Amino acid sequence: MAKKRVAIVGMGFGGLSAAKGLAGRGLEVVMVDRHNYHLFQPLLYQVATAGLEQESIAYPVRALARRWQGTRFRLGEVSGVDFASKRLLLEDGELSYDYLIVAAGSRTNFFGIESIERYAFDLKRLSQAEELRNQILLLFERASRETDPARRAALLTFVVVGGGPTGMEFAGALRELIVHVLSRDYPEVKTSETRIVLVEAASSLLTAMPAELRDYALHKLRAMGVEVRLDTRVTGADAEHVFLHGGEVLETHTLFWSAGVAAAELADRLGVVQAGGGRIKVLPDLSIEGHPEVFVVGDMACLMQDGAPLPMMAPVATQQGRHAARTILGCERGKEPQPFRYRDKGSMATIGRSAAVAVSHGFKFRGYLAWLVWLLLHLYYLIGFRNRLLVLMNWAYYYFSHERQVRLITGEVRKDSPL
Repeated sequence: MAKKRVAIVGMGFGGLSAAKGLAGRGLEVVMVDRHNYHLFQPLLYQVATAGLEQESIAYPVRALARRWQGTRFRLGEVSGVDFASKRLLLEDGELSYDYLIVAAGSRTNFFGIESIERYAFDLKRLSQAEELRNQILLLFERASRETDPARRAALLTFVVVGGGPTGMEFAGALRELIVHVLSRDYPEVKTSETRIVLVEAASSLLTAMPAELRDYALHKLRAMGVEVRLDTRVTGADAEHVFLHGGEVLETHTLFWSAGVAAAELADRLGVVQAGGGRIKVLPDLSIEGHPEVFVVGDMACLMQDGAPLPMMAPVATQQGRHAARTILGCERGKEPQPFRYRDKGSMATIGRSAAVAVSHGFKFRGYLAWLVWLLLHLYYLIGFRNRLLVLMNWAYYYFSHERQVRLITGEVRKDSPL
């Protein structure tokens, strides 16, 4: 008798945890992704700021398939799903399934502002992190030769939009890169000439965290030299300007956008009920209406808990992936599906060297202790001993020397860049 097949779309945190939970349990598990690696997205900003190599935060999925019994990997772009015939539609073929877990993740939400989508940098893929690093280094190369003060100021101005963890972590890491590393690489450029502007539409940073941690993060960033603009909204951009609500214009060549995320484009092609941000409405057990064999987990899923949709975060995706795996195994044993409930273990964000904020089980941490916990947890959740070792060595080297090794310009200038 042929084994029942579980197809898993997306090898992010949700898809990976589902595959791990199903491995070796008597099912055929087919992992499908457009890339052949799992990407540890929380550290992408460190690739963009020359702190880590690209390869140290990615791990090949086929290496996991070798270790996980009953699993295999298929590289491919999913174009849709035929729910009636239980077929996953790929650009280069089809894949039948008995159970389907959709965990294709999210994309950056530009809120329909075409100019921002065209000119802003974002961080969702490895290639984007490399592109942003190239941009930063190229700007310093150009500024070191520029004699016009206005042009020089624009080259050395960096606008970061979004006061959540990603925006704050990137702004802090970029400031440290400039102060401790690029200031020595480019003696022609004074640190005082550089400007990092963090723009947030809300009245505080890290809105999901307690007030005292929000205040600490704000104070720390400003003390580092980051210009924080609260209650400020970006309305548009071009290659050399960022336009703010109220008419103010920032002259810059670098706009980094981290102001929101939406469900991956695949959600729009499934023909199912969607909620805000394109997320798919799921039943309490994470299945979709009318198709109990199809589960949606992670950033693509919209599930209400305690009166609000669950956040689009890695811990939610990981727990949902595990739940979907348990539900499928239970269905094979004739058990009724159980509702999913997210167990919030806390959240954290790093601001810079020896500075972070964290909240867990009602306890609040800040400063060195929170930073140390942040380091240890990120090392723990990285996949692969080599990756953990490389990241640890990079962090230790930077901590003691204030040096970052990955200052490589490895690509071409963006076509829409004036450089």
